[in-house]
Amino acid sequence: MKKRLHLLLPVIVVASLALAVRITYNLTVAAAYIPLFDAHSYEQIALHLLQEHCFCEHPFVPTVYRAPLWPAIIACIYAVFGQQNLPVRLFLSLVGTGTCLLIFYFIRDLYGKRLGLLAAIFAAFYPELYIYDGWLYSESLTIFLLTALCYLLYRLATRQTTVLSWGLCAVLLALLALARPNGLLACGLFICWLIVALKRHWLSWWSRRQVLLRALLVMGLVLFLLAPWALRNYRVSRSFLPVATGDGTVLLGAYNDRVLTMPGYVGSWINPRLAAPGLARRYPAICSARCELQREEAFKQAAWQWIEGHPSSIPFLLIMHLWNLWQPETVEADLPTIRFPAAPGALAVILMMRILPLLIFALALLGLQAIRKRWHLWLPVLLALASTIGQALIFYGSPRMRAPIEPLLILLASAAIAEWVENWRPRRCWWRTLVGCAS
Repeated sequence: MKKRLHLLLPVIVVASLALAVRITYNLTVAAAYIPLFDAHSYEQIALHLLQEHCFCEHPFVPTVYRAPLWPAIIACIYAVFGQQNLPVRLFLSLVGTGTCLLIFYFIRDLYGKRLGLLAAIFAAFYPELYIYDGWLYSESLTIFLLTALCYLLYRLATRQTTVLSWGLCAVLLALLALARPNGLLACGLFICWLIVALKRHWLSWWSRRQVLLRALLVMGLVLFLLAPWALRNYRVSRSFLPVATGDGTVLLGAYNDRVLTMPGYVGSWINPRLAAPGLARRYPAICSARCELQREEAFKQAAWQWIEGHPSSIPFLLIMHLWNLWQPETVEADLPTIRFPAAPGALAVILMMRILPLLIFALALLGLQAIRKRWHLWLPVLLALASTIGQALIFYGSPRMRAPIEPLLILLASAAIAEWVENWRPRRCWWRTLVGCAS
């Protein structure tokens, strides 16, 4: 009994601290939160799911613009607790707590329980993680799912696991795809990891045939889980769409004249209704599924035309995308720290957002150097980092775009600390021997 309690104690400490921080944030800084912008859209879809059994942002008008997982979760919580967003934010607090526990287990497996506990406690207080647990966006869910996928791939490469582990990998990939339209890119991450694992013989406890069968099982399960939603999209739009559209809006918002000169938005994203009002006015505010697909295709073509007509501006925009991605403070119009700057604790959170990410960035850079000899253990993390940075370069950069990799940066920072401790330990022992205090 004592041994079991000793093993569970770090988990209890991390879970308690992480949950306490997130609940406190929701009851202070985010106490008056009412969903706006994307969060309002998610909430409206959830309400129409409950009231009309229709995945619609507007009454009885099916939409293919949003991924389904997060509105469906909101609908389930509203069905139990009624239309109040605090239970949803408390659910996100549990999700964020789960992310901190994943960081603990990941670092514990790599470097031991003590450093795992230190990393997880830091993650519990790290503002760029818990701020997403205080608004009705899908970031917290995506952060958790991507971290879980990286940890699972690490375990698949380092120990012999059951078929259930591969099935869980398929579930995580499908959930990532259903959480955000770009979540499908996680399947590419899995395929890249698998190719390298096969070439490097990391999965040597199975034959190549067994590994390929497991990989086919994973992709088959992903297709099976995504198929019902793809069929629904075809039924309402008469077009093949695995999850959701929206790439045209993102591209046109990132590539237009205003992002070159508009103060506060240089190299960022501007709503196409402001960036290209003439084109946007061709499509009604209440747009059917087919209308949404036509609009996104027109926006995409307009964005590519702008890119072709402004080749000299592209290097500047790419640099700004990368620069904006690594801004320490998250500034979003719907974020509680922006909407309620006078709320209790808001100033402290803002100050932490301006300071702590810079520390993590610096340590993560050192961590990249520290893992060079163990890169095979870190391949899922490195692929996730490369994917997120690549998407930011192509589309646009912002701290919110960086959100899915925040836990991975903490992991790399922990690797830098682990190397520093390892290098410092011999000198410490030498000093103790010199002064006669060696144990």
